[in-house]
Amino acid sequence: MLKLSRFLFVFILLTGCAATVESRLDSVRMGYMTAPVEKNIDSEKNLDLLINADALFHSGDYAQSDALYEKFNRKNSDITSGDIVRELSGVAFGANANDYRPYMMDSLFVSYYQLWMAIADGRWNDARVIINQSYSRQQDMSREYEKLIESNKAALDKHSEIADKIQNVNWTAYRNIMNPALMYLSGIYFLNMGEFDDATTYLRRANGMMPENNFIARDLKNAESRIRPQNTTWVFLEDGFAPKLTEERITFPIATQGGFTTLTVAMSEPVFSNNFTNIDGAKKLADVDAMFMTEYGEYRINDGLRAFASAASRMALQSAAYNSHSDSAPIMGLLSTIYSEFTNSADVRTWATLPKTISVMRIDKNKSGLIEIKSRGNVMETIPVPTSGNHLVYVRIGPKTNDIKVLKLK
Repeated sequence: MLKLSRFLFVFILLTGCAATVESRLDSVRMGYMTAPVEKNIDSEKNLDLLINADALFHSGDYAQSDALYEKFNRKNSDITSGDIVRELSGVAFGANANDYRPYMMDSLFVSYYQLWMAIADGRWNDARVIINQSYSRQQDMSREYEKLIESNKAALDKHSEIADKIQNVNWTAYRNIMNPALMYLSGIYFLNMGEFDDATTYLRRANGMMPENNFIARDLKNAESRIRPQNTTWVFLEDGFAPKLTEERITFPIATQGGFTTLTVAMSEPVFSNNFTNIDGAKKLADVDAMFMTEYGEYRINDGLRAFASAASRMALQSAAYNSHSDSAPIMGLLSTIYSEFTNSADVRTWATLPKTISVMRIDKNKSGLIEIKSRGNVMETIPVPTSGNHLVYVRIGPKTNDIKVLKLK
């Protein structure tokens, strides 16, 4: 009994409470681009790697940022595969006991930021490698996503009584795993390199994802006509934060020997941010909310079914402990109740600093050499850009400060 008590005490210390995780990620957002940047991080944890690599990118330390992103890539080289040890650990110790499971979209954003850094450093061959690898990865993810959908359909057919509880259609999602911003940036890279066939391929992909964006259509027409733009600036604007997750409790009726009882499981629920800026003249390039919900909508089904099965097994353990008819039954039952409560938690972790939306402006340069970023007619930023040549401008609009990078294209 003493050994069991010690185990549960240590277990409670090690497992992450969803409310604590939410609070920590909220703090990361509040201090975004203003908090001190941790360099030379030794952590092997996925979320530490992503958040710190992002912070280093904004601080201009591309070498350290790229190193952390590469560390993440090596650690998650097969991001679409399952892990039986992880699944069992989650059932036994709760959703937050494992390392953060990256979304497939996270991997595409890693490629997106690595491409920005390769262009910033003039590593043109590295940029090409990043583009090719990211597209191959996106294709693999799309195939795995289709398998996930089919698997979920089959699982829900067997558990129709809880299907309505864990399915939610009140959000926008894409039809597949995609990152239009990565596709467009790749197309711009090839267009400026004069590699028109590759430019056409990537710009067609981007245009298919965002057909209403006439900036993409204009560049696609140039690529198909084999025309390299002159004295042009592309401004990519990131704003807001992607959805955060919070824990909610869902109650299901279940049959028992004595009739019916209820079973409560912890599940995550998306919370969307309304704090973002409408930029005059900008066209939406990527709806990151929709990108996130594309995956999350399917994972919610998967996680919900596992949570239900896990909670049912814990309820059986708790009942067995209380009804063991031994002298230690009360304390065993109490300990099993504590165990059940602490393992009944939802995974609310996400890459907290991803933007809500990415938009783009395509500007023909004038003699002033200045680009004004306006919102509802009010100037937010005035950015000096050389008057000749082609340039990329990266703008991350933050809660307290903005990150602006001006990059020369080859």
